[in-house]
Amino acid sequence: MVDRLRGNLVVGQSGGPTAVINSSLQGVIEEAKRHPEIQGIYGMLNGIQGALDENMIDLRKQPPATIRGLSSTPSAALGSCRYKIAPEEYTKILGVLKAHNIRYFFYIGGNDSMDTSSKISKVAEKDGYELRVIGVPKTIDNDLESTDHCPGYGSVARWVAISTMEAGLDSTAMWAFDKVKVIELMGRDTGWITAATTLGKCSEEDPPHLTYLPEVPLIHDKFIEDVRGVCDKLGFCVVTVCEGLKNENGAPLVESKRAVDTDAFGHTQLGGVADYLSGLAGSKLNLKARFDKPGTIQRVSMTTTSKVDLKEAYAVGQAAVKQATKGETDMMVTLIRAPGKVYRCTTGLVALEKVANVTKSVPRNFINKEGNGMTGEYREYAIPLIGEPLPKYVKVKKLLVPKKMNA
Repeated sequence: MVDRLRGNLVVGQSGGPTAVINSSLQGVIEEAKRHPEIQGIYGMLNGIQGALDENMIDLRKQPPATIRGLSSTPSAALGSCRYKIAPEEYTKILGVLKAHNIRYFFYIGGNDSMDTSSKISKVAEKDGYELRVIGVPKTIDNDLESTDHCPGYGSVARWVAISTMEAGLDSTAMWAFDKVKVIELMGRDTGWITAATTLGKCSEEDPPHLTYLPEVPLIHDKFIEDVRGVCDKLGFCVVTVCEGLKNENGAPLVESKRAVDTDAFGHTQLGGVADYLSGLAGSKLNLKARFDKPGTIQRVSMTTTSKVDLKEAYAVGQAAVKQATKGETDMMVTLIRAPGKVYRCTTGLVALEKVANVTKSVPRNFINKEGNGMTGEYREYAIPLIGEPLPKYVKVKKLLVPKKMNA
């Protein structure tokens, strides 16, 4: 039996917010209150910077209604950050944790957050300070290794699926005038979000007609021929692309060159692919082309949140506390999909060092042979994650009235 480790708990949020990240926070807080060995429950303001600056709040003093309301509130309630800890700063962070008798450390985030958590765990171990560190997965990019999927992905997938269906209806109505529309979605290195734009597609004629991910390099001439082929067949073409789309040399098609647009982890600001490709298609094919770019709203929209995603986000936060109080440390909570036709997911654990700074790409068998669309295997994977069925929009049958004037 594991000895109960008495002390305080601290939790933080990092990286890009999601629609359900606060549900994970709620899971941590509410589960922590069930364990008498956990005394204070603190929140780091703006992620790891809150620990570094000793800037924390008392979560036990929050009104119960506020904690309950976290699951219906998008974005990061504690504030987020993209801060890379310098080697010498880990000692300072450990000093802050010691001063506040922090024995449980939880970090809700993605790849970089798991790296930070792993390093904090190892610094504490080397120092001989008993600290249980658990990473709570969060990223709309769905690119964390060793977990079936990431909390946050199901909701952004639902949002982009519905938005593409509706943008597609706009193009269907305006096809006689607007011939090409390119829609740009988030995704630095992987195309998981862009892939989800196809989930509302029920037939070959339904938008999006073409979908391009960073996992398959974009060849300009092939892109033009793909668009030409769809326009020749349907009269118009809707294309969805990932902001991190790569060229034949593996370099981003478009990225900012300004130093101010590069974060502490060396990530440059992406964006502008849709503008670039719509211009390319328009000029090469002599067609009117336009683009849409929803931006950050896609990752925090509460109006289309997946109920499955909300439930699982809470579950991983809850599991983190349960596992830590059992003695687990230096681990990240995972989601494990049970085999079978009925969707069911449980939680597990994986070592933080196996997840830190590792990117899970969209499998090649999820992308069609032409590299411009998704397969049924991807659909089977993703549909359960978006929760309830997508809306059904009707199509008016083109039952023409016989002409009289030219009879």
